[in-house]
Amino acid sequence: MRSCNKTYTITEYGGFVSGEARNGYKGLPKESFEALENFILTNNKTDNGTDAIELLSLSARQGVGKVITARNYVGVITMKDGTVIEILPKIAGENIGDEETKKIFINMLKTFKNVPKYFNLSNLRVDRLNLLEIFVKMFLDEVSILTKQGLKAAYTPIENNERFYKGKLLASQNIKYNLVRKERFFVRYDDFNINRPENRLIKSTLGFLLKKSSDSRNRQSAMRLLAFFDGAEYSGNYDTDFSKCSIDRSMTHYEKALSWCRVFLQGNSFTAFAGSKVALALLFPMEKVFESFVAAKFRKHVESDVILRTQDSKYSLFDKPSAFALRPDIVLEFGNHKVILDTKWKLLSDNAQNNEISQSDMYQMYAYSKKYGADRVVLLYPQTGATSQHDRSYVSDDNGDKVRVDVSFIDLRDADESIKNLITKFHTVTLGKDPGCPVCGSMVVVSKTT
Repeated sequence: MRSCNKTYTITEYGGFVSGEARNGYKGLPKESFEALENFILTNNKTDNGTDAIELLSLSARQGVGKVITARNYVGVITMKDGTVIEILPKIAGENIGDEETKKIFINMLKTFKNVPKYFNLSNLRVDRLNLLEIFVKMFLDEVSILTKQGLKAAYTPIENNERFYKGKLLASQNIKYNLVRKERFFVRYDDFNINRPENRLIKSTLGFLLKKSSDSRNRQSAMRLLAFFDGAEYSGNYDTDFSKCSIDRSMTHYEKALSWCRVFLQGNSFTAFAGSKVALALLFPMEKVFESFVAAKFRKHVESDVILRTQDSKYSLFDKPSAFALRPDIVLEFGNHKVILDTKWKLLSDNAQNNEISQSDMYQMYAYSKKYGADRVVLLYPQTGATSQHDRSYVSDDNGDKVRVDVSFIDLRDADESIKNLITKFHTVTLGKDPGCPVCGSMVVVSKTT
């Protein structure tokens, strides 16, 4: 029986020390700590080109020793010995525990690129499973649905030394192999079977996760599903098979399962270099996840006649020569009115200077206001739950050249309501329009500079 492996959980910017917990840092077994340390020190790049130091940082603290700190990547790291390290987003609030934080994160992740968009949170036992097992269960659920709808087969060319003549005789190979074996025929023929690239990739992902999962239910489900793919081989080259995948009308039921295959086999998985004791890391940059989440919510709540563009490249900071591109992530246009938002995955502090709002962020918003001729620009942060937290405004009125920057917040426990309230605010406060008409005559830009 496979043993139940230990899961160690921290939040963004939380840290581990080797051995017992101390000075506010959580403890990690010595071998696991050294494996992570070695991963950071020896792997300049992960398989997808991301610096290992971007995922985790290594430092030393007086009186504490070495500390491995999570950065703004959230997800799960597994060791070859089965140890699981879970990194959750830092969502402040007295009543938000690990279980609710996982639910919020998974709900946000649905909007992120390369991750399947539709899965049922109610079917996920987030109280029982760590993030890796949650991701595994999502994939297994999709494959289970796929097998019920039926696996697709295709004609596959086969060259083999057969006892019976069929297809086309390959003369040169037949002479080579059967000069003294007259009872055999080296032939090429087409066989109708399920050994097509889509099924090979799914089978490979099932086999891969069977080795990584320690949850008995997930493992039983993976072994049961593997039986459906007996007629398919394991993929010999993931990239080649992905390039051969064809999602036409008859294959649409494969789409979600293959999306998860990309996540585990190539998309967002960072597999350590040879020799590392880090077996798998599924890590997602929270700044990008938050951007994607906010964008999806605006798409959901704005009117259909509002023009929405992402990664807008209309302006640069300088025109002659064109330099320092301004590249908003989302542009919503309606009429001549403009409001610009910039999403920031950061928890503000009531006790810090300017509430820890970055000066460079304010410079950025000023540039957007000028280039887009915006009525209003807004910095948008996640709600921290602080009792004194409230929307605020900063106004520059130099010689009548007014720029106003608002600071607003999204409650991640009810993001839809937060976005709807924000849209209503744009109408009533900024534009004086009918609040019953979402984004009637406004433009919203959620943005980042390059």
